[in-house]
Amino acid sequence: MLLKTFRWAFVFTALGLGAGVLYGGWAALGIVAILAVLEVSLSFDNAVVNAGVLKKMNAFWQKIFLTVGVLIAVFGMRLAFPVVIVAITAKLNPYDAVHLALTDKDRYQQLVTDAHPAIAAFGGMFLLMIFLDFIFEDRDIQWLQWLERPLARLGKVDMLAACIALTVLLITSFTFAAHAHQHGGTHADKAQTVLVSGIAGLATYLVVGGLSGFFENRLEEEEEQEAEAARTGRQRSAVALAGRAAFFTFLYLEVLDASFSFDGVIGAFAITNDIVLMALGLGIGAMYVRSLTVYLVRQGTLDDYVYLEHGAHYAIGALAVILMVTIQYQINDVVTGLVGVVLIGWSFWSSVRRNKALAEAEPETATAESVRTP
Repeated sequence: MLLKTFRWAFVFTALGLGAGVLYGGWAALGIVAILAVLEVSLSFDNAVVNAGVLKKMNAFWQKIFLTVGVLIAVFGMRLAFPVVIVAITAKLNPYDAVHLALTDKDRYQQLVTDAHPAIAAFGGMFLLMIFLDFIFEDRDIQWLQWLERPLARLGKVDMLAACIALTVLLITSFTFAAHAHQHGGTHADKAQTVLVSGIAGLATYLVVGGLSGFFENRLEEEEEQEAEAARTGRQRSAVALAGRAAFFTFLYLEVLDASFSFDGVIGAFAITNDIVLMALGLGIGAMYVRSLTVYLVRQGTLDDYVYLEHGAHYAIGALAVILMVTIQYQINDVVTGLVGVVLIGWSFWSSVRRNKALAEAEPETATAESVRTP
């Protein structure tokens, strides 16, 4: 199962490292490898969250996630996205932006860095909404009960998550503007950009997440129709079966992956400003994250370790806060990666303890029942 699920990741690794050597020699191979490790370490929580969504989809759409989805992730977010950002912020046409990225890498890196506040505001708001909607939902299984139980009661208030997210955005925007003005910076005019980008991130979540949730019931209905078709011997195409429900769930996953990739793309500039090496390294990492997502689904890991999803969402909340903070302050990528690893590791350890306690309780329950049986 492990080799079968990760085979394309291994193939992509070999091709990516080989392309790195051909492009820039052995030094380039080292950079590509470092970037791949960076992407995996920053995106492990992404794999866990994606697995929670992907397990609702059938095998056909899981394959689409690993094929078409990877093309979007690698070429869209890791290669085209930084170029598009530069084209928009510097008011260049796409050709000039690509030319700049290949010929004046220092200037290209500076333009992407200048666009960071808008990128962080969009991604931070999208991820913050995911976290808030999770912790405000009343769940049968709770990890940190002292925190999740009262928050679940608060979650009964309509639109509370959106109100909190907007409040955070307003505070961030005004603080950013005040800080820039106080220090005589040139970024005071970017406060409006931060505000607009944050609202765009919030709107994207509400639209894509809303459509995904709306069509989720349709997906369940189509699964029932699949079972009926299997009983009667009628064949239905996979595309027709998946329908709009699976499509919007797939779209939600792609936007989610895009939001997670922001920190990886920005952090990659600390290692290299060569977009070719960046695309190769981050692309290899993205492939492993995708394969890990499918592996978690097929192994039923989230069902066995029930707190993993909680830990991943807390990591999302931490990443959202970090992105909003980086609008004004610089935070080392090591901190970003460690926060996610620690939270997920903690949730995994808690899941293991829970499973052990349940296993120890079962024999006691069985013994008690046998004693009561005459």
